Amino acid sequence: MTGPHESKHELEGATVYVHEKDEASGASSTHIDVEHPDLNEIIESGENTFVGGKDGGVFIGLKDEMLERAEVYLEERTG
Repeated sequence: MTGPHESKHELEGATVYVHEKDEASGASSTHIDVEHPDLNEIIESGENTFVGGKDGGVFIGLKDEMLERAEVYLEERTG
C-alpha cells in the first residue's frame, strides 16, 4: 500500500463491505461491495471490469470507455 500521492484523488465517503452470502439480502455469494454514487460516473451499472490484488489492498482496472469517463470525472473536479 503506497498511501496518499499527488496523483491520487480520494473518494471521500466511499464505503467498503464484505457482503456475506445471504438469501434475505439477495447476495448469492460472498463478495466485496465498494459503494459511492460517483463510481457510476466511471463504471456504469451492469458493466464489468477486473480487480487485482496489491500490497495492502486492491486495484480496479478500467476498460477504455471507463478510462475516458474517469478522465472527464477528474477534469470536472480538478480542472
